[in-house]
Amino acid sequence: MKHRIVTVDAGSIAEELGIRPNWKLVSMNGETVRDVIDYELFSGGELVTAVFEDENGEENEFEIEKEPWETLGLGFETGLMSPVRQCSNHCVFCFIDQMPKGYRGTLYFKDDDWRLSLIMGNYVTLTNVSDAEFSRIIERRVSPLYISVHATDGEVRRNIMRSKNADRIMERLTALNENGLRFHAQVVLCPGLNDGKILDKTLSDLASLRPGAASVAVVPLGLTRHREGLYPLSPMTRDDAKRAVKTVEAFNEKAGGGFCFCSDEMYLRAGLPLPPYEYYGDFDQIENGVGLYRLLEDGFVYALSEMAPLPRPVAIPSFCGTAIAGYMQELFDRLIPYNIRVTVHPVRNDFFGESVTVSGLVTAGDIIKQYAGKVAGAAAIIPSTMLRERDDVFLDGTRLKGLSDALGMEVVPVTADDGEALVREIFELSKRIIEK
Repeated sequence: MKHRIVTVDAGSIAEELGIRPNWKLVSMNGETVRDVIDYELFSGGELVTAVFEDENGEENEFEIEKEPWETLGLGFETGLMSPVRQCSNHCVFCFIDQMPKGYRGTLYFKDDDWRLSLIMGNYVTLTNVSDAEFSRIIERRVSPLYISVHATDGEVRRNIMRSKNADRIMERLTALNENGLRFHAQVVLCPGLNDGKILDKTLSDLASLRPGAASVAVVPLGLTRHREGLYPLSPMTRDDAKRAVKTVEAFNEKAGGGFCFCSDEMYLRAGLPLPPYEYYGDFDQIENGVGLYRLLEDGFVYALSEMAPLPRPVAIPSFCGTAIAGYMQELFDRLIPYNIRVTVHPVRNDFFGESVTVSGLVTAGDIIKQYAGKVAGAAAIIPSTMLRERDDVFLDGTRLKGLSDALGMEVVPVTADDGEALVREIFELSKRIIEK
């Protein structure tokens, strides 16, 4: 297996050795390099033996002495150095299956790649991992992984995930724990399927695997209005969410705290106040929206304490999902003594259905339909999570400029998960408005 090099960093070890783009990496330390996991492992030592094939097909071997932290400075055709592994499950709650048809193709791609779990914190089911590949996970000391468990009862998990391999989850989680590897678990809670006694069993089973099982997030399923022909799921009611919060909080207390948590969305659905900042420990499940608001609030308040009021008042409209709108208004009201008034406009989700209430799934089309011609200002703000990562496109395909044109004002994406950065961005925008 050879990997074509597409870039060589200026001033890097690779450049000093004379390695050039279009060369191919053949092996490292006498072993085949399967992917980026192997590459990072083999290149992390003080002495690296690497074989490259040049543009003439000739092999060149280098003995490289370096500091363990030094990189070789090579860029390959893909970040993983191999294709992303797709998911073959048919989970009854899969959000991708509930997407409307006809939008950009990347919205319909299902990944289930343990390498992305390690590198980016993506959740992986382990059902699409062969025994040989699982052995490689252990051999390569891959930790921590982020694992979609949903239920530790094998039959229940198999029925939820529609995968013949799903019932082996405890076997594999036990192996990770016995080999000293850590993992964070996720439970997407589906009323009538994995709640109640099944949730009790799942939490107990996972707690038995500590310290390998580092944390558990329990999040509500998301149902869109595009479920034609799919498994008939029951929406999560306020009472369902309240029971889930009660179960998880009680178990967390029993476990000594810092182990299992409900997402912010679960509390909002339950109509319950969010726990205080201290409840969330190390915020290990922040990607699941567990403690996201309290972490944002903490940074926001800290940064605000070091700011000075602006010379004149500034008014800024803001758009977000309906679930968090009240909390965001309370947070933004802290800006009033600084001559900044941010007014939050909750956006009903007609694109996916009203039961979808999170900000990251709000589309430009819904903002336009509900607020064009009704909200004015020099500039408005939206959380950056509404847009595709490293792009300016919404889920419905509308570009940021299209939203700005429709509203008749500049629309500025702001940080959604860093309170200190959010304060800086709002103050910078406010000063820019004043200077106009």
